Amino acid sequence: MGRLILVRHGESEGNVARVFTTTPMTLALTDLGRRQAREAAAAIREIGNPRIVIASPYVRARDTGIIIAKELLLPFEIREGLHERETGAYAGRPYESIFEAPGYDRDRPWIWTPPGGESYEHVRDRVGPILDETIARFPADDVIIVSHGGVMVAMWAHMTGDWRGAHAPANCGIVVVEHRDGSYLEPQVTGDTRSQRHTGG
Repeated sequence: MGRLILVRHGESEGNVARVFTTTPMTLALTDLGRRQAREAAAAIREIGNPRIVIASPYVRARDTGIIIAKELLLPFEIREGLHERETGAYAGRPYESIFEAPGYDRDRPWIWTPPGGESYEHVRDRVGPILDETIARFPADDVIIVSHGGVMVAMWAHMTGDWRGAHAPANCGIVVVEHRDGSYLEPQVTGDTRSQRHTGG
């Protein structure tokens, strides 16, 4: 049996402003975000003995992953496809603006697609195979995956088969998922268990 240790990136400049960023690939961590990454590494050290850190290519997740890898003396990889949901026409708008979007369904927010962007279902379709490939590659090891709030919601839905109750952690929040014979067990939220209303990237 192995485990996925899923980590949301540290606080970014976009999280502070509470807007969907117009520069998703290059948005940087704040000083607090870098400190959160070091704290996440310390928490992971208590959880297990991971073999590798894999991260989204977007700077805020990449740099969080690099910090964690350095703290834990682990190899580090970038994986394309782990990037945050594309918000299309909503880039630059406040997180809360989606509630007034045409066609937005508060009961099923995962189905709504912003013009020129992705729904959470689209995100699940691209990140699910990455999770499956990772557990096939490391069937008996702990692996850290650093990504984004929306990606972690989509991962939860992929692993559980259910969008309802999908957890969006705070910055550098951690979710641990055991897997056995290619199947996922119930995700376990560590530390701060509050689910964020807006993932915000």
